[in-house]
Amino acid sequence: MGFFNKIKNILNKNKEVENASKEKQEEIKKYDEGLEKTRKEFVSKLSVLGIKFNKVSEEYFEELEEILINADLGVNTVMNFMDRLRKRVKQENISDTKYLNEVIVDELFIVYVNGESLSDKINIQEKGPTVILMVGVNGVGKTTTIAKLAYKYQNEGKKVMMIGADTFRAGAVTQLNEWADRLGCLFLGTDEKDPASVVYDGLVKAKEENVDIVFIDTAGRLQNKVNLMNELEKINKVIGMHVDGAPHETLLVIDASTGQNGIIQAKAFKEITNITGIVLTKLDGTAKGGIVLAIKEEVNIPVKFIGLGEKMTDLKTFDIENYIYGLFKDMM
Repeated sequence: MGFFNKIKNILNKNKEVENASKEKQEEIKKYDEGLEKTRKEFVSKLSVLGIKFNKVSEEYFEELEEILINADLGVNTVMNFMDRLRKRVKQENISDTKYLNEVIVDELFIVYVNGESLSDKINIQEKGPTVILMVGVNGVGKTTTIAKLAYKYQNEGKKVMMIGADTFRAGAVTQLNEWADRLGCLFLGTDEKDPASVVYDGLVKAKEENVDIVFIDTAGRLQNKVNLMNELEKINKVIGMHVDGAPHETLLVIDASTGQNGIIQAKAFKEITNITGIVLTKLDGTAKGGIVLAIKEEVNIPVKFIGLGEKMTDLKTFDIENYIYGLFKDMM
């Protein structure tokens, strides 16, 4: 029960939360509010299940399975999870459903942490520009995500540049340019050149201007994966020629409300380029917050940022402890 006890400690340290910095309190509150829909749907159903069944039974397991699938953990993740849970129930001779809730929480987060050191930190370089390539299908909020990340790093004192290399979607370059103007970032982009040429010109400018962080927007079409793979390979080659070890991050933006479709996108992009992290947008607008666990289990890529609202400050660095708090606080 190690990890669950850790969770319990997180949730029971009210005084520590009260004494935490204002920034930390606001962060925890944002997770609390942002995961409310998932918590109401998922955790409340778990609680009701514990009341409905006094003893663990096959009927209990069947209803639990349905709850987990509805929380968008994904069928494969749920099947693997249920196998582990059944095994643990048998080994520990668990019959009390209230106690089993604790085991469920414990096992769900073993899904995420599972002894692996998947980093949720961004690989910021001490010298030279940190190059972050942004990928994702159209409509997931990629351009807005770039703007929110730029805002975050500008507030941390970094000099930020945006490169608009999505020459496929009409208006994509203009939209990114507008965000750059609004935030006061450097910008280079055109839809009249090959994307790799745009990236080349942008990185030349970034080095001339001593930029700290460069965000590169790319086309998000998956209809023809071969074309997109070739384009990204070309872009990656250009980036590597200009900046050693770059891109330092390739972040895939996924709309959390699309659920399992987001998993399909993650698998598709993982096939064509080296994804280092996931940005989950619109997590506050869905009851399917279990997708955080599903992504880790299905594609083994860490979630690095989550969107918990519309404001520029509502894109948060993913924190597993805050996620635990936001999701399970009503069970403690």
